[in-house]
Amino acid sequence: MGNSNKSGREAKARIARMQANQALHEKQLQRRKRDNLIAFIAIGAALAVAIVLALTVFQPKGDDPVASAPDASAAASAAPEASSDASAAPAESNSPGVPNADTAKGKTFTGTLTLNGKPLGVTLDGTKAPQAAAVFKSLADSNFMDGKTCHRLADAPDFGVLQCGSLKGDGQGDPNYQWGPVENTPADGKYPAGTIAVARANTTYSNGTQFFITFKDTVLPQDTGGYTIVGKVTSGLDEVSAIAKDGIEGGATDGAPNTKVTIDSFKLN
Repeated sequence: MGNSNKSGREAKARIARMQANQALHEKQLQRRKRDNLIAFIAIGAALAVAIVLALTVFQPKGDDPVASAPDASAAASAAPEASSDASAAPAESNSPGVPNADTAKGKTFTGTLTLNGKPLGVTLDGTKAPQAAAVFKSLADSNFMDGKTCHRLADAPDFGVLQCGSLKGDGQGDPNYQWGPVENTPADGKYPAGTIAVARANTTYSNGTQFFITFKDTVLPQDTGGYTIVGKVTSGLDEVSAIAKDGIEGGATDGAPNTKVTIDSFKLN
């Protein structure tokens, strides 16, 4: 009888130990599932953040001559662009209202671009860049530039531009007025001081109303076709240099100029 009781107690103990081990095993399984779920959620969140960064922080703005230029290499990754828009004109075609290149072909236009009351002598070359010259002659004749601003200044080694002509003054392009092709681009990517060139987004048919003036010899990337050189500043470039000397908001190398710049008028003959 004593042995029987002892065997019964041992059996119960073994069962209890088995149940305890099973409960522990189940608890460990639940913990692993929970840890795996937390890890999966963390990975998903990290991927979401990476995607957002890729779509925002790491993408160039669009309609700005060089998206940001802390140094020469950065300048090469940011170039005179005009923010793109989903409703932009189809590739390889001009928006309605863009003048025909033939209206400027073989012609030279001279005139004055007045910034903050200071006149700059300018000339546009309809022989080397007939489409661009036709556009900017049309914009000048319609007084489009009057009252527009120069919203962006970039100043870094081998890179100095003042960008102007945005429709709303915010650097965005006009999706209803886009044209191409890119013309008269330097094979070596060098835009001498005094160059007047056309800002665009990421296609060769995304030129618009924005232009930039280089106030010092500037090197720009040509991997996407470069930027149309439409003309040059023939006098008064020191006025642009003075604006650049006054610096950029926040001490940056690329941003809004400390000196607010308004286009008083743009006249061409």
